[in-house]
Amino acid sequence: VQLQAFGGGLVQAGGSLGLSCTASGWNLEHYVVGWFRQVPGKEREAVSCGSADGSTVHTDSVKGRFTVSRDNARNTVYLQMNSLKPEDTAVYYCATDDYGYCPAEWGSRRIDELFGSWGQGTQVTVSS
Repeated sequence: VQLQAFGGGLVQAGGSLGLSCTASGWNLEHYVVGWFRQVPGKEREAVSCGSADGSTVHTDSVKGRFTVSRDNARNTVYLQMNSLKPEDTAVYYCATDDYGYCPAEWGSRRIDELFGSWGQGTQVTVSS
C-alpha cells in the first residue's frame, strides 16, 4: 500500500484548503481513511476520519470546519478544511488499514496505532 497526501500550503486565517489522499495498490473505497496532523514536539493528533460507507467523524476542534469526502472513481479521499485557524498549522497525514469503519474512540490518544499504512505528510501553514 502506498498512500500519498498532497494539497498543503500556506493560507491566511479564515481561508480554506483541500487535501487529497490517493492510494496505489489499495482500493480506498472499501476501507477507513484517517487524517492526522502533527506539530513538531507534539504527539500526532487525530483530526478527521472517513468510513467506507461515507460516514465521517471529527475531533472537536475541527467540527463544523473540516469535511471528509471520497471519490471512489479516483481512489481518492479528500479533507476539505474551511475557516482555518493558526492552530491548524501542522503536517497533515492520511492513513488507512484493512477495516471499514472509523474507530469509535476517534480523537483519543494513540488512535493512530490502529492505522498501519501511512502517506507522507503535507505541510499546512495558516498565517494570522
